[in-house]
Amino acid sequence: MEEEKQQTSYTYWVRDTKADAAPMPVPRKLSADDISNQTQPATLGSVWNQAGTWEEKNLNSWASNRIKELLTSLKSLEFSGGKADINEVSKCDGDAFLVTVRNKKRVGYTYELTLKFKGEWLLNKEAKKIKGHLDIPEFSFGELEDLQIVVRLSEEKDLAAEDKTRVTQDLGLFLPPIREKLLQFEQELKDR
Repeated sequence: MEEEKQQTSYTYWVRDTKADAAPMPVPRKLSADDISNQTQPATLGSVWNQAGTWEEKNLNSWASNRIKELLTSLKSLEFSGGKADINEVSKCDGDAFLVTVRNKKRVGYTYELTLKFKGEWLLNKEAKKIKGHLDIPEFSFGELEDLQIVVRLSEEKDLAAEDKTRVTQDLGLFLPPIREKLLQFEQELKDR
């Protein structure tokens, strides 16, 4: 009677392994053809980071050189009473980086610039040579629409107030071509 009781009891999780089980897979060694035919997922970054979890690459040297190259290639700007040129990029401080996170590439940068300029204006019927600096305070990736220029004139005390205002307004016309060059830099950084 006890044997009948044990055989008729309900056992949900227990099954007869011989009757219901699928046969175990037989291991086999892969050939070179089998390995070469397997598709490898495309990963970004270094060989050691196949999962693409996190990798950061410093691009400061390339970015600083490229920004200087682009901005010194700006053409002269002609105004109603003169013209001005960018001579050099005297300050180019900041960081640029490429980060691979979860197998996605992300770039970014933050920079501050100072550009030297020289120009010639016709002020009060007299040609005056004027030098100075264009300061571009901190700007970063995706924020070039908010770009601002601060003009510092070397011969400020030699100019009348209205002449300073006129020269400063004229030099503000450098903003669109500078923004265009920095947008080009941003695109090149994304394509790296």
